[in-house]
Amino acid sequence: MALFRKSAKDLGIVKERKRGASLQARKARTGWLFVLPFVLGFALIYIPIIYGSLKYSFNEIDILTGGGYELVWVGFGNYMKALGDSAFVETLLTGITGLIIDIPTILLFSLFIAILLNQKMIGRAAFRAIFFIPVLLTTGLIASIDASNTLGDYMGSTGEGIDTGAGASSGAAEIVSATDLQSLFSGMVVGGELATYVTTVVNNIFDIVNRSGVQMLIFLAALQGISPSIYESCQIEGCSAWETFWKITLPMISPMILVNAIYTVIDSFTSENNEVMAYVNAMYNQAGDGNVISSAMAWMYFLIVIVIVAAVAGIVSMFVFYQKKD
Repeated sequence: MALFRKSAKDLGIVKERKRGASLQARKARTGWLFVLPFVLGFALIYIPIIYGSLKYSFNEIDILTGGGYELVWVGFGNYMKALGDSAFVETLLTGITGLIIDIPTILLFSLFIAILLNQKMIGRAAFRAIFFIPVLLTTGLIASIDASNTLGDYMGSTGEGIDTGAGASSGAAEIVSATDLQSLFSGMVVGGELATYVTTVVNNIFDIVNRSGVQMLIFLAALQGISPSIYESCQIEGCSAWETFWKITLPMISPMILVNAIYTVIDSFTSENNEVMAYVNAMYNQAGDGNVISSAMAWMYFLIVIVIVAAVAGIVSMFVFYQKKD
């Protein structure tokens, strides 16, 4: 056999396999090449900033007479002052409570829209672009204009604005109210908590649509990644659309539910409209020890975000199905 292989090699019938890196190794090197700018920027720019912020959170700044400053170690004193700030604690609890409402609402809405946009219909690409437009409108210069809300302030002002009504900023601007929903649910066995939840969701529908674009695209990519042969097998077996969704579609896209849940948590806690971050920035600009106390608040906020992300990832991971590909 060895003699035959040797003679075949001499005749050029059998070619030796070139030794080199495997396809997976080459892909790994290419991936590191793409993330190298971020790694260098993080190591050279962000890590020194993070270290400085952590150092300031455990110190007080003492301004010297001749100019400059020195750091005075106070341990967890800044953290105790931050916890003693009732406004910060209240804002933090409000943000966490709002997150409990936002996560399921955004995930359900983006999944619902992704399923609709995955259907075969005329103008499907146009509808996908329309639903993703809010994501583009909430970035860059347009996001800054929307955050300042200059036009809205002018239209609702009591001076020379278009609308001079005194109730422009009152509850009449809301789409629905809890009272209306309670009267609607009066004949049903529904508690007031559900009415409050639905009221909050409907009144924040604009913000929910704006923050669901990325999740919608991720769900849409996951839906398109499911093999059509699986759905054909379900039709042959006589499965209904309801059974197909719960037995096939939902388990197959469950990894993307985990990704979107984590993304939604981080996006909610780091958005420009986040009240906690706005309060931390306002504290930094206060005189006295506002800068070091704001650093302590930021690190406490960061640790809370990490704990919430870990909790969400742990809960959702219990229901994630990973398809084995041989």
